[in-house]
Amino acid sequence: MLYYLLVPLREYFFFFNVFSYYTVRTVLAGITAFLIILIFGPWLIKILKKYQVGEEIRPDGPKAHFEKRGTPSMGGILIIGATIIPAFLWGNLGNSYVRLAMATMILFGLLGFWDDFLKIIKKKPKGLIIRHKLLSQIALAAIIGLFFIFLGLTGEFGLQLQFPFFKQWVPYLGWFYLPWIMLILVGSSNSVNLADGLDGLAIGLSTISAGAFAALCYVISRVDLADYLNITYVPQAAELTVFVGGMAGACLGFLWYNCHPAQIFMGDVGALSLGATIGVISILIKQEFLLFMVAGVFIIEALSVLLQIVYFRMTGGRRIFKMAPLHHHFELIGWSEEKIVIRFWIAGIIFALFSLTTLKLR
Repeated sequence: MLYYLLVPLREYFFFFNVFSYYTVRTVLAGITAFLIILIFGPWLIKILKKYQVGEEIRPDGPKAHFEKRGTPSMGGILIIGATIIPAFLWGNLGNSYVRLAMATMILFGLLGFWDDFLKIIKKKPKGLIIRHKLLSQIALAAIIGLFFIFLGLTGEFGLQLQFPFFKQWVPYLGWFYLPWIMLILVGSSNSVNLADGLDGLAIGLSTISAGAFAALCYVISRVDLADYLNITYVPQAAELTVFVGGMAGACLGFLWYNCHPAQIFMGDVGALSLGATIGVISILIKQEFLLFMVAGVFIIEALSVLLQIVYFRMTGGRRIFKMAPLHHHFELIGWSEEKIVIRFWIAGIIFALFSLTTLKLR
């Protein structure tokens, strides 16, 4: 909105030329998102408390979590709003990549909202049946994947798969790209959801991931840097940088209220939307394999659950971890919640930095 208003004014006033630079608009989007969360956070917390929209704690979870029962949840609504509004204000919505990222965030956010609604408002402790929830994620991922295929057939998106460290091997997948996209989106959304179990953990890691992908979008949208690093040049990623910058600002702002002791939780509406959006961004900039590095802690959390389930069934009831996801295991061996969160953040930063260093190793 402001992009279309301010940029044309550069013909009359040189100062307004600054708004044509996507780096400037990325910073403005991040600041705007942060301020939206900071300003409207207390209002939302008050409203959620008034209508008793509070978190339900699983009876089989760590006993230390019982004191969190009733903490306002569904704060992910604010994260989505604080990401979308700056995209409208500072972004170029004529960019198909930005529109697809926004659509992904909204669609998975609606699914998460429905799950939270059943758990918190309708008082169904398990929310959506796991099978129904997974099928819904697969369906949404398929719809989004078809848009990717359409963009690929029209030449706006490359249907080749890129591998880190392999410069020449770029296989063309065509329609086989669809199941790959579905795997990325479903896996990414569930990974963030599983990590959302301690105050500030998932939102802090999401902030780190969004920051890393903002840097990747910037590099990949610069023809000189892309050529120097021998990675695919994606000019549409320039405007995507603005969107991701807004998402990073929204995550950082939400952390203000979600840090220990949390005043509000993001709920599935936040976790599913953030996870899917991070996944779709990695696909848009052709760096899906870097997602496994940038979101390394999320992946480890998801793998800990998978390993626990498989080992439990294979051994007739034995466990690898005291409890899964992994952060609960560390809780049960005596680590404080703050220590787990900060150490997982440190690991997340290391993963993100390592992913950026791989760009030069190709």
